[in-house]
Amino acid sequence: MAGVFLRRFAAAAMAMALQLAAANAASIPLHIKDGPLLGTRSGGMVSFLGIPYAAPPVGHLRWMPPTPPAPWTAPRPATAFGPSCAQITTLGPFAGPANANEDCLYLNVFAPAGAKKLPVLFWIHGGGNIDGRSNDYDAGKLVKAGLVVVTINYRLGLFGFLGQPALDAEGHSFGNYAILDQQAALRWVHDNIAAFGGDPGNVTIAGQSAGASSASFNVLSPLAKGLFQRAIYESGGYNAPIALAVTEDKGVKLAAAAGCKGAGAAMAACLRKLPAQKLLALSGTASATGPYTSGPMLDGRVLPERALDAYIAGHFNHVPVMNGMVADEGNFNIGITEFYSGPPRAAVTAADFKAYAAKTYGGNAGAGGGPPAYPKGTVEAVLAHYPLKNYASPQLAQDALMTDPISCRSRRTARILAPQVPVYDYTFDEATAPTYFPVMPGYKSLAYHTADLQFLFAGYHGGPDGISHPLNPAQQKLSDRMVSAWANFARSGNPNGAGNAPWPKFTGTEGTALYLSQNIPAISTFTDSQFVARHQCGFWEKTLVY
Repeated sequence: MAGVFLRRFAAAAMAMALQLAAANAASIPLHIKDGPLLGTRSGGMVSFLGIPYAAPPVGHLRWMPPTPPAPWTAPRPATAFGPSCAQITTLGPFAGPANANEDCLYLNVFAPAGAKKLPVLFWIHGGGNIDGRSNDYDAGKLVKAGLVVVTINYRLGLFGFLGQPALDAEGHSFGNYAILDQQAALRWVHDNIAAFGGDPGNVTIAGQSAGASSASFNVLSPLAKGLFQRAIYESGGYNAPIALAVTEDKGVKLAAAAGCKGAGAAMAACLRKLPAQKLLALSGTASATGPYTSGPMLDGRVLPERALDAYIAGHFNHVPVMNGMVADEGNFNIGITEFYSGPPRAAVTAADFKAYAAKTYGGNAGAGGGPPAYPKGTVEAVLAHYPLKNYASPQLAQDALMTDPISCRSRRTARILAPQVPVYDYTFDEATAPTYFPVMPGYKSLAYHTADLQFLFAGYHGGPDGISHPLNPAQQKLSDRMVSAWANFARSGNPNGAGNAPWPKFTGTEGTALYLSQNIPAISTFTDSQFVARHQCGFWEKTLVY
């Protein structure tokens, strides 16, 4: 209880500080396509918060493609973030708070004072497509590096991704409502960002985790053609869309669980009349998603092809790509499990490790838990390849087992892309990065999934229950290098600014292609052969079925 009180006190203190800063900041008028805005200037940065980029997707607009917002004539205050999108599963301290807001399609713009035609970084937050919000990302350091930064909210969970036959037959783009939101926000940027000093012809779409997947799905989507010129995938550019049949089966079961009967227009109307709270109750709990939740799907229009098939065939928006992972991706999910189970339990036991292997490799392996299935004997092969005796703890064994296959998928994606577009690949290896989880005995965070965010967005600590820790001087130096690389890439498509050092272009050549290691005391490079050995890609290339 004391920890919760302290976190809430700190959040209240920060909110008060922000209010005081806003009160002392200069008011900045600006006019965009939809009407006049009043933002703020503090120091060398101007901020415009809570700008609607689409009409509220409520009532008959629930599970419809986003439509333009209603214009306004009186100056609209843009000094507070818009409402977060409805969410209930908060991934521990990563996101939240849980809420039932459907009116949430707002974005924020941060720019250097006096900006003129600067590159734009369009940021999509992560959260497994089920949680997260734009509020948690302080763009100040990226703005100081010469970027105009846009952060957005988009529909989540059952509101953002739902395959349901009654809805899918209505004649509009369906299923991937969250990606349609992102594309509406990108069109807003194209139409309005020049007023903020941004260059609509130089937009980098970027995200982390589910945000990285969203960036990659927009690269794959023909509907996003021409809306951005570069892409950054942080820990998530390897994901595959779910087969429509899998998502529609979930949608049928959702309707039954909600008490909606019939078909066609009657079914669609019943679903749209359901209270948001009921849909959230069917979405899961604070610590787990429910059985009806899906994600990006092969709808035939927004995402017409399987990701790898599209990349191999060249059916994607050809833009330079920055792609990477953290060294210990799996430790984030391990931390969430420990967060909800609580002390004095060890972070992972031997039984947990074996149960994870059985659950993950003993059933269907397709995106969304659909076909194809792993062959018989896969679980035994995985356990034999990751013997517990080779690791100092079951947690480290499970971290490796969770991290390696997704790292190898990321490598495969980068190798397919490299002959077609410029690719720069990296691994974030800084194992002492602060964690926003509370102290949990027996849990080691290492270079966990999301650890790199605080190096790009100052003070990042997840949602309101996360704990912020300052970077030490060595970490600040790494942060400076990372922000500089991101800004260079947004300007030119080359994280070095010019040349091929210190970050070599990824050639995709087996064995000799080079990756950047973001680490302390210095950044360095390592070879594809070293990557394959580190993540056991020889084993996973023969084991993974998609």
